[in-house]
Amino acid sequence: MNILDWNALDADAQARALTRPVQAVAAQTRESVAALIEQVRGVGDPALREITARFDGVALERFEVGEAEFAAAELAVPAELRIALQQAAGRIDAYHRAGMAQPYRVETAPGVVCEKIIRPIGRVGLYVPAGSAPLPSTALMLGVPAKLAGCREVVLCTPPRRDGTADPAVLVAARLTGVHRVYKIGGAQAIAAMAWGTETVPSCDKLFGPGNSYVTEAKQQVAQAGAAAIDMPAGPSEVLVIADAGATAAFVAADLLSQAEHGPDSQVILLSDDAGLIAAVQAEVETQVARLARQDIARQALAASQLIKVASIEQAFAVSNRYAPEHLILALREPRRWLDHVEAAGSVFLGDYTPEALGDYCSGTNHVLPTAGAARAYSGVSVASFQNQISVQAASAEGIAGIGPCALVMARAEGLDAHANAVALRLGAAP
Repeated sequence: MNILDWNALDADAQARALTRPVQAVAAQTRESVAALIEQVRGVGDPALREITARFDGVALERFEVGEAEFAAAELAVPAELRIALQQAAGRIDAYHRAGMAQPYRVETAPGVVCEKIIRPIGRVGLYVPAGSAPLPSTALMLGVPAKLAGCREVVLCTPPRRDGTADPAVLVAARLTGVHRVYKIGGAQAIAAMAWGTETVPSCDKLFGPGNSYVTEAKQQVAQAGAAAIDMPAGPSEVLVIADAGATAAFVAADLLSQAEHGPDSQVILLSDDAGLIAAVQAEVETQVARLARQDIARQALAASQLIKVASIEQAFAVSNRYAPEHLILALREPRRWLDHVEAAGSVFLGDYTPEALGDYCSGTNHVLPTAGAARAYSGVSVASFQNQISVQAASAEGIAGIGPCALVMARAEGLDAHANAVALRLGAAP
């Protein structure tokens, strides 16, 4: 990892220090994804078979997971993992249930009632990555809020393994949340299939889930084409740690590596006002990465990651808000005191004993979060992500008599005579 002094960098160098790896190859990714989408959209299932054979190395005649494979998955998953998945699902349910939006009704003027009603999105598509590391936790993070929202139909896509099966833990996690329609399709091709539909895969109203840069780009392209809405840009993982002199270097290094091992296009950043801590973290990263099974992947991510010296913790928050990290860890002595300084982040982890890994798995918060700076405007997945909030209004004769003149003035000011007439006619008819 590079050690940089933020205040010794000019504006261009500061911008480069905060550039995500995927941003440097965006044009090439866009072209590749567009070609895959067009192939799936135009040809359907045969295209999915060809692409799956090309990228996943397996020839599949049938994409949908059958009952026999679900049953085999139930037997293959160790009891310890099953219990952990059940416990995690319970906490995820508790957290998301507590934050569910509620309908409401208010009389805004005598005779004028405005309401909000909430309806589930009809058919949603969930994407669960399973490339170099299957993620049954993601099936929980998406399946639990979809179930709480009451979505009528839930479709899940996940990449096949070399033997043509889906990861058993992903299937068990899906079943725990009530998801029964699972397709063994990965990558941008899965996003295209769920957006436009094929002979096998139904088209969905909204797509959810994290993925690599190709999956993220595919989600953005299908959204721009109007084929399906998406939850947010949720691409390669990233973490930013703000640490003071009292932080434990081993903890900080472990947190950085926990995200670096996700993929070569992940990024991790440390901001600290203490040069001694930065040096200690750098040494710990080298010690710990050598022990990782995925050290080759982690080292690629570390090559595009930074250890940055700032003048103060206040400046660290200014840099962090500019970066808008997916995960923000506050390894500070009084972390909650600094929480008001956070303006843009997907999820925040307070203190030395709250590793980001807890949020990935079982604290209860959602790990499907905005990446690549999207946290400036997007929030993580919640039950509301799977719902439509619809406004309703009703006016009586008394109501329109009271507020109709307001509408008339505004309609005439905007030069919209038909709007004005629709109100004026009713005012004239009101007793």
